[in-house]
Amino acid sequence: MLTLIYAHPYPLHSRVNRALRQAVEDLQGVRMRDLYALYPDFHIDAAAEQAALAESQIIVLQHPMRWYHTPALLSLWFEKVLAYGWAYGHDPAGQRVQALQGKRLLWTVTTGGAQAAYSRDGYNQHTVHEMGAPIRQTALYCGMEWLEPHIVYGTGQLDTVTLAEAARSYRGRLVELLEAAA
Repeated sequence: MLTLIYAHPYPLHSRVNRALRQAVEDLQGVRMRDLYALYPDFHIDAAAEQAALAESQIIVLQHPMRWYHTPALLSLWFEKVLAYGWAYGHDPAGQRVQALQGKRLLWTVTTGGAQAAYSRDGYNQHTVHEMGAPIRQTALYCGMEWLEPHIVYGTGQLDTVTLAEAARSYRGRLVELLEAAA
Protein backbone atom coordinates (compact mmCIF):
# COMPACT_ATOMS: atom_id res chain seq x y z
CA MET A 1 0.00 0.00 0.00
CA LEU A 2 1.16 3.51 -0.89
CA THR A 3 -0.28 6.56 0.83
CA LEU A 4 0.06 9.80 -1.09
CA ILE A 5 -0.15 12.90 1.09
CA TYR A 6 -1.25 15.61 -1.34
CA ALA A 7 -0.89 19.17 -0.08
CA HIS A 8 -1.76 21.94 -2.50
CA PRO A 9 -3.44 25.01 -1.01
CA TYR A 10 -4.90 26.06 -4.40
CA PRO A 11 -5.61 22.80 -6.24
CA LEU A 12 -7.95 24.37 -8.79
CA HIS A 13 -5.16 26.70 -9.90
CA SER A 14 -2.61 23.92 -10.12
CA ARG A 15 -1.76 22.68 -13.56
CA VAL A 16 1.30 20.59 -12.75
CA ASN A 17 0.44 19.08 -9.36
CA ARG A 18 -3.03 18.28 -10.66
CA ALA A 19 -1.54 16.48 -13.69
CA LEU A 20 0.85 14.53 -11.47
CA ARG A 21 -1.97 13.55 -9.14
CA GLN A 22 -4.26 12.50 -11.98
CA ALA A 23 -1.47 10.37 -13.43
CA VAL A 24 -1.30 8.20 -10.30
CA GLU A 25 -4.63 8.33 -8.50
CA ASP A 26 -6.02 5.32 -10.40
CA LEU A 27 -3.08 3.05 -9.55
CA GLN A 28 -3.94 -0.09 -7.62
CA GLY A 29 -2.58 0.20 -4.10
CA VAL A 30 -2.51 4.02 -3.95
CA ARG A 31 -4.50 5.77 -1.24
CA MET A 32 -4.84 9.54 -1.70
CA ARG A 33 -4.95 11.85 1.33
CA ASP A 34 -5.75 15.36 0.02
CA LEU A 35 -4.97 17.45 3.09
CA TYR A 36 -6.63 20.67 1.92
CA ALA A 37 -9.82 18.79 0.98
CA LEU A 38 -9.86 16.78 4.21
CA TYR A 39 -8.94 19.61 6.56
CA PRO A 40 -10.01 23.00 5.16
CA ASP A 41 -10.27 24.22 8.77
CA PHE A 42 -6.75 22.92 9.56
CA HIS A 43 -8.13 20.57 12.25
CA ILE A 44 -6.14 17.46 11.38
CA ASP A 45 -7.42 14.08 12.55
CA ALA A 46 -4.04 12.75 13.67
CA ALA A 47 -5.40 9.29 14.51
CA ALA A 48 -6.87 8.87 11.00
CA GLU A 49 -3.63 10.04 9.40
CA GLN A 50 -1.55 7.74 11.60
CA ALA A 51 -3.81 4.79 10.72
CA ALA A 52 -3.33 5.48 7.00
CA LEU A 53 0.45 5.64 7.42
CA ALA A 54 0.55 2.52 9.59
CA GLU A 55 -1.09 0.49 6.80
CA SER A 56 1.35 1.75 4.17
CA GLN A 57 4.75 0.54 3.07
CA ILE A 58 5.40 3.67 1.03
CA ILE A 59 4.57 7.28 1.88
CA VAL A 60 4.65 9.98 -0.78
CA LEU A 61 4.57 13.67 0.08
CA GLN A 62 3.47 15.70 -2.95
CA HIS A 63 3.30 19.48 -2.87
CA PRO A 64 4.48 22.68 -4.53
CA MET A 65 7.45 24.48 -3.00
CA ARG A 66 6.04 27.42 -1.02
CA TRP A 67 8.54 30.00 0.21
CA TYR A 68 11.29 27.37 0.21
CA HIS A 69 9.20 25.02 2.31
CA THR A 70 6.04 22.96 2.41
CA PRO A 71 2.55 24.50 2.34
CA ALA A 72 1.30 25.49 5.81
CA LEU A 73 -1.10 22.57 6.23
CA LEU A 74 1.62 20.03 5.49
CA SER A 75 3.85 21.67 8.12
CA LEU A 76 1.02 21.33 10.63
CA TRP A 77 0.48 17.73 9.50
CA PHE A 78 4.10 16.93 10.41
CA GLU A 79 3.59 18.39 13.89
CA LYS A 80 0.28 16.67 14.60
CA VAL A 81 0.75 13.29 12.90
CA LEU A 82 4.42 12.52 13.46
CA ALA A 83 3.94 12.80 17.19
CA TYR A 84 6.20 11.81 20.06
CA GLY A 85 5.16 8.41 21.37
CA TRP A 86 4.03 7.26 17.94
CA ALA A 87 6.46 8.23 15.17
CA TYR A 88 9.45 8.51 17.51
CA GLY A 89 10.37 8.53 21.17
CA HIS A 90 8.89 6.31 23.86
CA ASP A 91 5.43 5.08 24.76
CA PRO A 92 3.96 5.58 28.27
CA ALA A 93 5.63 2.33 29.41
CA GLY A 94 9.02 3.67 28.36
CA GLN A 95 9.39 1.45 25.31
CA ARG A 96 11.05 2.99 22.26
CA VAL A 97 8.58 3.48 19.40
CA GLN A 98 8.98 4.20 15.70
CA ALA A 99 5.68 3.43 13.99
CA LEU A 100 7.17 4.39 10.62
CA GLN A 101 10.33 2.30 10.95
CA GLY A 102 11.31 0.78 7.60
CA LYS A 103 8.67 2.59 5.56
CA ARG A 104 9.89 4.30 2.40
CA LEU A 105 9.37 8.04 1.91
CA LEU A 106 9.29 9.74 -1.48
CA TRP A 107 9.25 13.53 -1.53
CA THR A 108 7.59 14.85 -4.70
CA VAL A 109 7.97 18.59 -5.05
CA THR A 110 7.28 21.09 -7.82
CA THR A 111 8.99 24.45 -8.23
CA GLY A 112 8.10 27.55 -10.18
CA GLY A 113 11.76 28.24 -10.84
CA ALA A 114 13.93 26.46 -13.37
CA GLN A 115 16.49 23.92 -12.20
CA ALA A 116 19.31 26.45 -12.75
CA ALA A 117 17.67 28.74 -10.17
CA TYR A 118 18.16 26.03 -7.55
CA SER A 119 21.94 25.99 -7.40
CA ARG A 120 24.70 27.84 -5.56
CA ASP A 121 24.94 30.22 -8.51
CA GLY A 122 21.19 30.50 -9.04
CA TYR A 123 18.97 33.13 -7.51
CA ASN A 124 17.82 30.68 -4.79
CA GLN A 125 21.46 29.90 -3.83
CA HIS A 126 20.53 26.37 -2.74
CA THR A 127 19.48 23.16 -4.41
CA VAL A 128 16.03 21.70 -3.87
CA HIS A 129 17.80 18.79 -2.15
CA GLU A 130 19.29 21.24 0.35
CA MET A 131 15.92 22.88 0.90
CA GLY A 132 14.45 19.45 1.56
CA ALA A 133 16.93 18.68 4.34
CA PRO A 134 14.36 19.16 7.14
CA ILE A 135 11.97 16.71 5.46
CA ARG A 136 14.78 14.23 4.89
CA GLN A 137 15.93 14.51 8.50
CA THR A 138 12.37 14.07 9.75
CA ALA A 139 12.03 10.87 7.71
CA LEU A 140 15.34 9.51 8.96
CA TYR A 141 14.60 10.45 12.57
CA CYS A 142 11.34 8.49 12.32
CA GLY A 143 13.20 5.46 10.94
CA MET A 144 12.03 5.79 7.34
CA GLU A 145 14.07 5.10 4.24
CA TRP A 146 14.58 8.34 2.31
CA LEU A 147 14.21 7.90 -1.43
CA GLU A 148 15.68 10.16 -4.09
CA PRO A 149 13.18 13.04 -4.41
CA HIS A 150 10.98 13.41 -7.47
CA ILE A 151 11.34 17.05 -8.54
CA VAL A 152 9.53 18.89 -11.32
CA TYR A 153 11.15 22.25 -12.03
CA GLY A 154 9.87 25.31 -13.87
CA THR A 155 6.18 24.55 -13.59
CA GLY A 156 5.14 27.86 -15.13
CA GLN A 157 7.12 27.17 -18.28
CA LEU A 158 6.15 23.54 -18.94
CA ASP A 159 4.48 23.02 -22.30
CA THR A 160 1.80 20.36 -22.74
CA VAL A 161 4.21 17.72 -24.06
CA THR A 162 6.73 18.25 -21.25
CA LEU A 163 3.97 18.20 -18.64
CA ALA A 164 2.61 14.92 -20.05
CA GLU A 165 6.12 13.44 -19.87
CA ALA A 166 6.51 14.63 -16.27
CA ALA A 167 3.21 12.94 -15.38
CA ARG A 168 4.25 9.69 -17.13
CA SER A 169 7.59 9.75 -15.34
CA TYR A 170 5.89 10.22 -11.97
CA ARG A 171 3.45 7.40 -12.66
CA GLY A 172 6.36 5.17 -13.66
CA ARG A 173 8.20 6.00 -10.45
CA LEU A 174 5.21 5.07 -8.29
CA VAL A 175 4.58 1.89 -10.29
CA GLU A 176 8.20 0.84 -9.66
CA LEU A 177 7.83 1.49 -5.93
CA LEU A 178 4.57 -0.46 -5.76
CA GLU A 179 6.04 -3.39 -7.69
CA ALA A 180 9.10 -3.46 -5.44
CA ALA A 181 6.83 -3.54 -2.37
CA ALA A 182 4.66 -6.38 -3.71
